[in-house]
Amino acid sequence: MAGSTVEPPEHSQENSAVRALSKAAAGLRYFLQVLVRRDDRSRYVLAEALARQVYPRYKFSEFGRLIDYDADFIEYYKRYCGTVNYHSLDRKYTLDQLMKLVLAVAGDTVECGAFRGASSYLICRRIAGSQKTHHVFDSFEGLSKPGPEDGSHWHAGAMASDEAMIRETLRGFDYVVYHKGWIPEKFQEVKDRRFSFVHIDVDLYQPTLDSLAFFYPRTTSGGIILSDDYAFITCPGQKKAMDSFFSDKPEEIVALPTGQGFVIKK
Repeated sequence: MAGSTVEPPEHSQENSAVRALSKAAAGLRYFLQVLVRRDDRSRYVLAEALARQVYPRYKFSEFGRLIDYDADFIEYYKRYCGTVNYHSLDRKYTLDQLMKLVLAVAGDTVECGAFRGASSYLICRRIAGSQKTHHVFDSFEGLSKPGPEDGSHWHAGAMASDEAMIRETLRGFDYVVYHKGWIPEKFQEVKDRRFSFVHIDVDLYQPTLDSLAFFYPRTTSGGIILSDDYAFITCPGQKKAMDSFFSDKPEEIVALPTGQGFVIKK
């Protein structure tokens, strides 16, 4: 445009630095103000402000979620998932809540890909006192070889678990049956069973598709099929398998902000 001027590169860099320092100073002032107030909400707001500077793509939820104050659930998570991170806390909580919807639905429960057994523990705890049996399918050798649909995040053997550890986690439940082997080679062991809750946590395209093909027709009306990694960009294969499988089915996949996805069998 006639008459316009172009800012020299060195001036642009200086201005960017000034703006960055200004933001940092504002953040420091806010930090010092919050130090005086030690209530939960103030610290939450501070954490959000700091995180936004480091990773602006992440979106905090509203302050005061009940899950953050559920002492019993937090204690469960620390015991079976560890205290290093809380990456799957919201997913575990969602699974636990969804289990309430199937307690009166006929059929067993199943988990494909149990890792250390923390999710199966929640399932077993919910079905205590019922006539349901919980089935665990796992190779205990980690993931199978990823295919072209699975991206580059995973590799064969990832997420390997210790069978003894899972059995220890679930030792208080006498209605658990273990099916050790690669998916789907052991599925025929339950070909005559019906299911009210199917948890698929195998991360990859082919084992997800195999699990759906076997368990969908055996899921009771009103039962739930829950995919642990449906809405994660790190597990494109699981989403592709779910989308493809249900493309000609009457059920709609509900994608959750937790990264999960589920259907309720019609």
